[in-house]
Amino acid sequence: MPILFSALPPLLGGTLLQAPAEPTTQVASLLLDSRRVGLPEGAVFFALRGPNHDGHHHLAALYAKGVRLFVVAYPPASLVPFAGAGFIQVADTLVALQTLAAAHRAAFTGPVWAITGSNGKTIVKEWLAQLLAPDEDICRSPKSYNSQVGVPLSVWELAPGRHTLGIFEAGISERGEMDKLAAIIRPTHGIFTTLGTAHDAGFSSETEKLDEKLRLFERPGFERLVYCADQPAVHAAVQAQGLPPLAWTKLAAPGATLRFRLKPAGAGSTTVRVRLGDGATALGLALDQAALRAAARFTLPFADEPSVENALHCLAVLLWRQLDPATALDPAEIQRRLLRLHPVAMRLEMKAGRHGCYLLDDTYNNDLAGLALALDALSRQARPGGRTLILSDVLESGLNGPELYARVAALMQAHGVTRLIGVGQELSHYYQAELAEAARAHQANGARALLRLAQPDSRMAIQTYPTTEALLADLRSTDFQNETILIKGARRFGFERVVAALQQLQHGTVLEVNLDALTHNLQHYRRQLRPGTKLMVMVKAFAYGSGSYEVASLLEFQKADYLAVAYPDEGQQLRDNGISLPIMVLNPGPDSFGQLRRYRLEPEIYSLERLRDYLAATQEATADGEGPLPPLHLKLDTGMRRLGFAEDDLPGLLALLRAHRNRLPVAGIMTHLAAADDPAHDEFTREQLSTFRRMAAAIEEALGHSVLKHALNSAGIRRFPEAQFDMVRLGVGLYGVEAGRDDAQPSDLLPVSTLRTTVSQVKTLPPGATVGYGRRGAATAHERRVATLAIGYADGYDRRFGNGAGLVLLHGHRAPVVGSVCMDMLMVDVTDIPEAQPGDVAVVFGAGLDISELAARIGTIPYELLTNVSERVKRVFVSE
Repeated sequence: MPILFSALPPLLGGTLLQAPAEPTTQVASLLLDSRRVGLPEGAVFFALRGPNHDGHHHLAALYAKGVRLFVVAYPPASLVPFAGAGFIQVADTLVALQTLAAAHRAAFTGPVWAITGSNGKTIVKEWLAQLLAPDEDICRSPKSYNSQVGVPLSVWELAPGRHTLGIFEAGISERGEMDKLAAIIRPTHGIFTTLGTAHDAGFSSETEKLDEKLRLFERPGFERLVYCADQPAVHAAVQAQGLPPLAWTKLAAPGATLRFRLKPAGAGSTTVRVRLGDGATALGLALDQAALRAAARFTLPFADEPSVENALHCLAVLLWRQLDPATALDPAEIQRRLLRLHPVAMRLEMKAGRHGCYLLDDTYNNDLAGLALALDALSRQARPGGRTLILSDVLESGLNGPELYARVAALMQAHGVTRLIGVGQELSHYYQAELAEAARAHQANGARALLRLAQPDSRMAIQTYPTTEALLADLRSTDFQNETILIKGARRFGFERVVAALQQLQHGTVLEVNLDALTHNLQHYRRQLRPGTKLMVMVKAFAYGSGSYEVASLLEFQKADYLAVAYPDEGQQLRDNGISLPIMVLNPGPDSFGQLRRYRLEPEIYSLERLRDYLAATQEATADGEGPLPPLHLKLDTGMRRLGFAEDDLPGLLALLRAHRNRLPVAGIMTHLAAADDPAHDEFTREQLSTFRRMAAAIEEALGHSVLKHALNSAGIRRFPEAQFDMVRLGVGLYGVEAGRDDAQPSDLLPVSTLRTTVSQVKTLPPGATVGYGRRGAATAHERRVATLAIGYADGYDRRFGNGAGLVLLHGHRAPVVGSVCMDMLMVDVTDIPEAQPGDVAVVFGAGLDISELAARIGTIPYELLTNVSERVKRVFVSE
């Protein structure tokens, strides 16, 4: 049954403050972010509050975008500006959101699988959905939506009468969370993946964390829990709590239902032999032995341990379903489906394209919920130019063609898509009539025409192709110029070929930048700030090697207050790409003042000479009618002895400021701490801060008003919270490097960048053979295997890493550098890594090979390794 807005007050335990113009409006979607409105009709905005955000501050903006239904914890100052909008007041908007999702779930009577654990949840969910999709209409969590907010949003998509099966993730980080998720999901079946160290800090012990996770399955009517009995703690807890198990084992663990014997099968695959364990008899399972023998052997298309483990969870589910004739499959069909499993590209990737284009690569699957999320990402891009969507048929929607593609058209319209390139028989068929009419009207060839969408005055360019091969045959990269392109397709369409055709030429070395980790680090520092303290983030030097626009775009989305760059050209580039945040320039010259004015860039002024130059430029610009120059930031030298006004310069500075108060707009006063990361120099740092306070007070007195004062860098934010002033400057900490941290203390930061390269060739060298230039790869007395990697000092890999100082990670093992680092290549010893072969991916730094450790090996700092990565190395930006 649809839920009407008029039914929400009693359901949510709330008070109706104002009825909407249409009280019987059906709740169509749940909205939490004012920047992701999508379709406003029937959208209910829940004004959530958190440490760094309050949805109540955005009610007017949402109303302006057409949203008319609101659930709030406190009302706006006046409801007069919200004519025709409905408002419900509740005690807690998050609880209300969860309550509504739980009520929606209660209307669904089919089976629901819930997946929890420390690792592998999203992959198991995606693979299980792949395996069951031919038999079921499945609703599943988009991406890794498994939190207190993500779960209700996921469950809301469950459509009684349309879907036959639900698959949802549940993730927790502290006590008390799982009970809330269990009440929303109400699973009938479950999978427990692994018990690892993630989120240990939120629990007093591993036992407590395990017990909390298992609470997801403690419900009346729960039928079966799939898990690996080779985890003793998990196995014991499931038995102790009396949960109905379907345990599998590779190690002949007692009490397991299924025994899997694994054997490498070559070509990256694994053979699995299936036997019943002693737990099957104890449970009285009626699994026919003859049927089991017929289905006793399968091949998995994976060899690495995590993938095999995840696939075995899914295989156990398929074997469990064999007990029911209605869901049983021919073993040959199970094998066919297993072989179609692919590694899950769980994250949307952002890549540079040809001809000034920018690609959003989301080519793994294409359901309606995933499409809406990907379109959100497209609409958040600030880059100028058109927005193109390359889209395959939308699968697993459970909707008929006209209803499905009407929704697709409405989503495209809401997210500002200017061109659609559709691939697939269904999509082409649905748009055939519109295309034919448009083609006649524009005397086009039928493949390049216009489609009128929801608004009468809105037109969208559209092309359709029956297959990906047809698109590729007609694809010309020159057809795409200075636009943002979302490539969204189901796996079977092979859209990775489209991505390859449109992205910039590249070699085998890639710097992967995890925007989710960057967001985590940003919030880590933001939580340490007092209310009202502003945050400036450094994106100079290509954002410490990470990529300026992509990082700046995320920071703008996350509502940073300021950005900082080193030179005006860096700021101009950000403006050219649509970044609108205030930007401070650290090193402006007099010849760049016009550039500062045109692109609204605020300079750091550090000397009387430069201040007089800026004053003269301001007067000249005003006289020419060009308008004033941007406000400036005065740099004070309190002990760094690099740039800035010293205390001896104050008399001249104050006199100039007093004389030209109206002509020298000052935005801020700043200083740079020399040793905030080193406890040995804390007294010096405190002296710097004292000098800064004294000098800043004198300057503000001369100005006649207060301005932004900022002194703390990343280490200072952590170590000197009393000196936050009005704003802090976050630098390398954002990128996952915590300056001055004691190595014995765990860091809360996540690594943001992973540098990867590929193995070009592997050679077996006889005893006595040397390697590389100057024969610096000394001979050995034994045979060894040496791999050549596609990275060198022209890519930013430091030559000091030669002769064993450097390491790379291959198949989880460390391989030392052999001989000298070359311009475009280096060699590593893989004698102890027999599986190493051409085409393998090697981690140069990242997870498992910490950049701080590598920097210490050659006597430098992580900043240098990050910023040295050449711009010829392709950046790939990933996000959930």
